Amino acid sequence: MEYVTAVPHPRTPAAGPARAGRRSLAVALLCGALGAAVALLATRQEWAEGTATVAGGAFSLTAKGSDVTGVPAALAIVGLAALVAVFAVRRAGRFAVAAVLALSGAGTVAAALAGASDSSALDDQAAKAAGDTSATVDALSHTAWPYVAAVGGALLLLAGLLALRYGRLWPAMSGRYERDGTPRPRRGPQTVDPDRPEDLWKAIDRGEDPTSA
Repeated sequence: MEYVTAVPHPRTPAAGPARAGRRSLAVALLCGALGAAVALLATRQEWAEGTATVAGGAFSLTAKGSDVTGVPAALAIVGLAALVAVFAVRRAGRFAVAAVLALSGAGTVAAALAGASDSSALDDQAAKAAGDTSATVDALSHTAWPYVAAVGGALLLLAGLLALRYGRLWPAMSGRYERDGTPRPRRGPQTVDPDRPEDLWKAIDRGEDPTSA
């Protein structure tokens, strides 16, 4: 009588979470890295432009995103660091880092949208150019780059939400080389051959007395 070993169907219940974990991991890595890069790139571009009147003449003023606000760039770097740190921690630590990732994305979006209508950077330039602290910029306009930075923040936020939802299914860094806290046994003093000068020098380097043997 032959016994046939049952082969599990490829679509087992355990395959669903594993597949979801792999897909969410790939999407989170892509969104996080792309979002941070987009936000950093956008902050280096021109966000606002206008004119200032000095001695009866007008000249143009421009302000980059980093001149308007440094928050989106800073939070993008924090989010990128959190994305990498997700794989270095487990359980509660992973949840906390994922929350930092999501919050950095949300903060990037909020700061970028707030900077889309901010005129303080150009007002400061106009005041310096006119030599009058009450001078303000004229014909103020904004580019689309603040909204591009907001899109980058949204991608970081999505990566954080995916980490919060599926992070428990993601792999972590190997603990092969981590110490478990168990004290390592101390090696006893090695035998020193007094007829071998190299053994004597090695014993001295180890802090041992070669003459006590």
